[in-house]
Amino acid sequence: MSALIQLPAFGATRDRELLKDSTTFCYKETNNGPLHAHVFFPPYQQPELPTTLLIFFHGGFWDAAAATQFATQCLHFAELNCVCIAAETRVSSRHQSSPVDSIEDAQDLIIAAKKNHETLGIDPQKVVLVGAAGGAFLALHAAMAKSPRIDDGSDPRPQALVLFSALVDTTPGTDHASRFSNKSQAKALSPTKMMRRKLPPMLFLHGKNDRITPAEPVHSFRRWMRWKGNKVEVIEYEAADHRFFNFNFNPVHHDLTLQAMEAFLHRWKLLPEEAKKDHRVKD
Repeated sequence: MSALIQLPAFGATRDRELLKDSTTFCYKETNNGPLHAHVFFPPYQQPELPTTLLIFFHGGFWDAAAATQFATQCLHFAELNCVCIAAETRVSSRHQSSPVDSIEDAQDLIIAAKKNHETLGIDPQKVVLVGAAGGAFLALHAAMAKSPRIDDGSDPRPQALVLFSALVDTTPGTDHASRFSNKSQAKALSPTKMMRRKLPPMLFLHGKNDRITPAEPVHSFRRWMRWKGNKVEVIEYEAADHRFFNFNFNPVHHDLTLQAMEAFLHRWKLLPEEAKKDHRVKD
């Protein structure tokens, strides 16, 4: 039994394998240890051509760490000459933290990336936030806050959002309201209460059979956002539940969502077409 106990955890080994092509740096120190950003650089990055940055916030509703959830998406868009970051934020299982802490961490990471845009080789005006469930909630907060946290001229607001199985409503009475310290906080921090004009374009990708974050609140969110003049798209997937986009759960839906993301980024001129063509020639 003791020999078995000394074996490395399968999860840790898997995570190291998924992140082996990334460069990891600490963007923030907390009382419970550092928070890391795992950066996937394009194989043929051209320093003279700053590119789009995609930051991925994993799901889990701020409870468990899962920085590798979007590793395959990071690899895919790095091949298309984007810089991609698989983000870590505080989670309750490790940091005894709250959703508010995770919101703060997400904004700190975005600001840190923009401030280091020359080192990363990115255009700070071409930042796309991608998130799943609670991670989508973090991305929405960075985009929608009326008075965003600004540090040394940096602004956490992105140019576009791509949101999987998104949590958009935390008002009292909803399934995830209890994760906040009180009902007033849950209501105030609900994206449904933060809607306003002139927000960045958003793409929601959602499974029709999602029972954890059902699709109807997303459709309602889209209707109200469009009424305010915002550009919001929703694509639903048949026979798909909350996990539908994960590669290890459904490779078909995983690939379909990659295609939808590419088309969305292309429409908003956030996919580096010329660099993409150069990459394909080198292949």
